[in-house]
Amino acid sequence: MSNYTVYRIGEVTVTKIPELTLTGFAPAALFPDFDPNFLKQHPEWADPGWFDLETGNVILSVHAWLVKTPKHSILIDTGCGNNKLRPPKCAANHLQEPFLERLAAAGVEPEAIDYVLLTHLHADHVGWNTRWLNDRWVPTFPRATYVFSELEQIFCAGLTGGDGLSQASRSEAQLGAPVPGVYVESVAPIVERGLAKPIRIDGSEFMEGISFHPTPGHSLDHAAILLRSGNREALFGGDVLHHPLEVYQPDLASVFSEFPEAERNSRRWVLENAVKRRAFYFSSHFPETSAGCLSRDKGQYKWHFV
Repeated sequence: MSNYTVYRIGEVTVTKIPELTLTGFAPAALFPDFDPNFLKQHPEWADPGWFDLETGNVILSVHAWLVKTPKHSILIDTGCGNNKLRPPKCAANHLQEPFLERLAAAGVEPEAIDYVLLTHLHADHVGWNTRWLNDRWVPTFPRATYVFSELEQIFCAGLTGGDGLSQASRSEAQLGAPVPGVYVESVAPIVERGLAKPIRIDGSEFMEGISFHPTPGHSLDHAAILLRSGNREALFGGDVLHHPLEVYQPDLASVFSEFPEAERNSRRWVLENAVKRRAFYFSSHFPETSAGCLSRDKGQYKWHFV
């Protein structure tokens, strides 16, 4: 077994499986509306674990969460993946990381994963859905059921009809629009093998103790995943929050947001519900442990790593 931190939520354990650490974004590059005076006005919030001290850039993490219930082994989001063709300057371009070895160090082989739950279908959340084997993309977790938004599948596959989008709606998407090729490499092989289970994101329980809640904006039909076990709750917020800066400035919108105003509304929902429910929060991109708790004092949200 590894020396990874294992968090316990009731009868469930949660373990971070790391893939990448990113230090290439200046705060204003990641968040175009970021006010550089903010940290000067609030130096107590400039935690050195959040920033590269040499460059001033934010520190981000890309990882998956391994969730083990008494019945199932589950992955929530799957990172960037190896061998994927991405823009030349992208850190994930033709990546070669020992992600599966890290998963094995946590005690789980790919064949033991029962479910893969996806908050959304962006490149850095679906990459390890598949791996390159015998000159084709094949499911990395061959016995798993992959669960994700039905509407996002329609959108990302470029289909129309049903609950699909009109061309006018598509044109509203900003820089965060899905990267070309992601669906073909990382989602279509899952669908073709009959492993996909697209669902409506409506807050209902998908399985005992696990529900997908609508938090659109970063992507068209982004979901936050709520876990309940015993008298404890945990929230997997996906990309509603990229960095602790957004806890302190909830109106920021990242350059990767498809629909910025909806993203801001979803962020307020996540912050409020995490505080109200006293839910443990597992982020998709926060640095350090990537896990912790949210609080509110005199109207100001605060983040606490655990």
